[in-house]
Amino acid sequence: IAEVAVSAQIMSELESLKAVVDAAAANVVKLKGEGADPSAIKGAVGELLAAKAAYAEKNGGIGVDGKPFDPSGGKKDKKKKSKDAAPAAKPQANAENAAKKAAKKAEAKAKKDAAKAAAKAGGGKDGGGGGGAPAAKKDAAKPPSAPATAATGGRVVKKKGKAAQFGKVEPLQLCFSPNDGAALPFVTLMCAVLTGLDPDLKLKMDINRAAAPALGTHGTGTTADKVISGDITCAKYFLNTHQRTDLVGGLTGAVGGFMGQAEVDQWIEYALKCKGASRVTGFGQGWGELVQSVEDALGKGTTYLIGNSITIADIAVFDAMGGGTKVHPCAVDLKSLGPEVGRWFKLIENNPATAKTRHLLCGINGNTEFPAEGVLDPLVSGCHMLEGAMPFEVTTRFPPEPSGYLHIGHAKAVLLNDYYARRYKGKLIVRFDDTNPSKEKEEFQQSIVEDLGKLGVYPDVVTYTSDYFEQMKAYAIEMIEKGLAFMDDTPQEAMQKERMDRKNSTRRSLSVKENMEFFDLMCSGDAEGAKWCLRAKINMQSVNGTMRDPVLYRQNLTPHHRSGTTYKAYPTYDLACPIVDSVEGVTHALRTTEYNDRDEQYAWIQNALLLRRVRIHGFARMNFMYTELSKRKLTWFADNGHVTGWDDPRFPTVRGVVRRGINIEALRGYILGQGASRRITLMEWSKFWAENKKAIDDGAKRFMAVSTDGKKKIKLSNVEGPEANVFVTTDNHPKFAEVGKRLMKISSDLMVESSDVEGVEVGDLIGLMRWGVMKVTGVAGDVIEGDFVPDGDVKECKRKVTWLSESDQNITVRLFEFDNLINKEKLEEGEDFKVFINENNPPRKMVRVKPKAYAPSNQDEATNSPILRPFHFGVDGLLKSEPIHFDFLAMPSSKPPPFTPSPMAKGTVSTSSLSASTFPSPSTFPSPSTFPSPS
Repeated sequence: IAEVAVSAQIMSELESLKAVVDAAAANVVKLKGEGADPSAIKGAVGELLAAKAAYAEKNGGIGVDGKPFDPSGGKKDKKKKSKDAAPAAKPQANAENAAKKAAKKAEAKAKKDAAKAAAKAGGGKDGGGGGGAPAAKKDAAKPPSAPATAATGGRVVKKKGKAAQFGKVEPLQLCFSPNDGAALPFVTLMCAVLTGLDPDLKLKMDINRAAAPALGTHGTGTTADKVISGDITCAKYFLNTHQRTDLVGGLTGAVGGFMGQAEVDQWIEYALKCKGASRVTGFGQGWGELVQSVEDALGKGTTYLIGNSITIADIAVFDAMGGGTKVHPCAVDLKSLGPEVGRWFKLIENNPATAKTRHLLCGINGNTEFPAEGVLDPLVSGCHMLEGAMPFEVTTRFPPEPSGYLHIGHAKAVLLNDYYARRYKGKLIVRFDDTNPSKEKEEFQQSIVEDLGKLGVYPDVVTYTSDYFEQMKAYAIEMIEKGLAFMDDTPQEAMQKERMDRKNSTRRSLSVKENMEFFDLMCSGDAEGAKWCLRAKINMQSVNGTMRDPVLYRQNLTPHHRSGTTYKAYPTYDLACPIVDSVEGVTHALRTTEYNDRDEQYAWIQNALLLRRVRIHGFARMNFMYTELSKRKLTWFADNGHVTGWDDPRFPTVRGVVRRGINIEALRGYILGQGASRRITLMEWSKFWAENKKAIDDGAKRFMAVSTDGKKKIKLSNVEGPEANVFVTTDNHPKFAEVGKRLMKISSDLMVESSDVEGVEVGDLIGLMRWGVMKVTGVAGDVIEGDFVPDGDVKECKRKVTWLSESDQNITVRLFEFDNLINKEKLEEGEDFKVFINENNPPRKMVRVKPKAYAPSNQDEATNSPILRPFHFGVDGLLKSEPIHFDFLAMPSSKPPPFTPSPMAKGTVSTSSLSASTFPSPSTFPSPSTFPSPS
């Protein structure tokens, strides 16, 4: 109580001084209004200036208007002095100026008279018709503007007649302007960093608070009860409410403690006086006196100003000497100072908390880091800096639940965590959140490990939440003993209704002994204990539903896939996550914005158990059109045969998109380009695949294939037949010779797509890709006759076609294209996804041929050798059984054309290039077991 009283006393004194200033100002106005004697008015003005000066001295040099106090007087006084000091103007110039002013006044009066005449005539303002409301009298009473006070952090803004309008301040939200180095909340932040409580502060840039920082006090919901201002005031409030009396002068109630507090206050008052003077006059005599005072105090053999441990007094004096800003005047003059003050200054300067505090101050705008030069790589475009992140000190974590396969949303989470851990030269933890044995399997856990490998993520540490079951049980008991948790047997539906109605459970008042008995009963596995659960005792009246006594522990008799039947009750995610994050040393917990409401609950649990705080960094989840990312719904698709498995190329799982042909670096670049933004957007797959095409296009070898159904033949009269085994050399990539070369067999008998030569006429020139030019000499049914033109120019050809030489060495391959699994762009909340399943979505299958002799020679080469026509097709599997040798899956390179199912009967094929297909059921689509995985 005494500690809080110290802070309250300062505020009380400022309010009293403010009342004196208001009274003096009112007296001046009264005397002027009554036409009092000038000497009386002058005396009243002097009293007003004296009152303002007293307020500013107590408030660190800041006046009642929130600006540095200027004892020389107001603007009118300055203007008068300037006018008196100015040399007399030339008579001629004065006469010219007077004439100009007279002309302007006459013009203004004429306009005013004309407007009055128009109004009398009934025209109204601007000719609007009808008489308007009468103009307000010039001398009408105006509402007094709210005075700027230290309690509100207010100040007068530049707009005339308007007081500063500040936005809503949340509890423990620290608002300040980064533009004024002398008004930064260095003391508040450094106290928070030293105590490890800095994640509790929510930092906000507010350029309107240039005079002093402001802090929202504790409150309910998202609005603070009050807003206090001033760096020292905010720091003391923060420390006292967190019961950190060690930094404010000692233990409450002890004689030594009170003495220590008095010494702290003495140094703070002196520091504020020197700092306030320096804001007006710059670092001069006041700063030198402060430095000398520190030298004298430290000469008594103490490490710090008060004893051998740092206090808020050291921080305030350090800040007043210029140490709170990135570049301070002491940096040059330290060597010339006394040995004790130099030692003391360096001691605080080299404290890790100092660097972190400066980093937080610099980073308020989201773009500036301190220090970063030569240590950190530039941020990837789209990503923002982590608040409070220091090089070599960052630890992030990715906590997947082993109850399913990773999907593209998980990929964003793990790649962001991996990026920030590597960028800050820190550590990445992959922790399996295995607290629900009813859903978890070893199969899923192993799949997650494999998928992380596919994504190129290699964690520094792999842990399991189940490793901490015993520790979390002990923390649950501690909460019961502290009266912060209770056992409840309210049925689930009734509990949900009570939480909605904000009604306390009848079990909330159970004694500690009763709670422990029911907790033990729950953990024993007894059937009677199944109806009991442990709930946090927070605030059932909170506007945040997650704070209405959430469930922390419940019984589950399903054997755990790691611990077996050792435990019969398990912690919920809400209890396990904040505990394990803190215990494992996580500094930044990256979570999607859907957890925003739970952030308050997360902090409450860490505060209740006195755990090290963890800073939360929110980002928007990744949503795609025509796609479901719910693990429960994806499981339904897999279990009901709508896909071939979790690696189905149509699935948004990691293994699904990897099998479809995504390039990992393209995926990483796409996700990091989205960054850790909180803005939720619905993304298009076409843009995702367009990025993929850019990544693979330069290195992808080009091969040609022709459909076995609906193909046409070309007969060249001046080229040898297939039996001659004649070859030409061609580049594997038309633009990049470094990709290599290969041989292509040529002959008189070629195969082409029927759609490619539709409408060909005699005399047409056709470009044979990678070979040359032919001239059409005849067209008869499915056969086109022509001559090869050795010196032909491809640019003169109306069309260019892919082709293959007729040969018994050709092999058969299958090409698959896909549509979306659901046919609605975005499912609204409450809509049944089963209604929107795309029934026309079995993969399109086309049988094509490819020269066996020039097929990729091994699986690795095949995986990196897609066919291009008109999409990229990546090798899905190398089949050893004849006659099918390869399966290729379409990798969209742009927005795909509308999917139109073939109206033909099964087994027939249209002649449209790459759009015709038969439709095998999912059961006939080759299963993953038929061929090796791409890895």
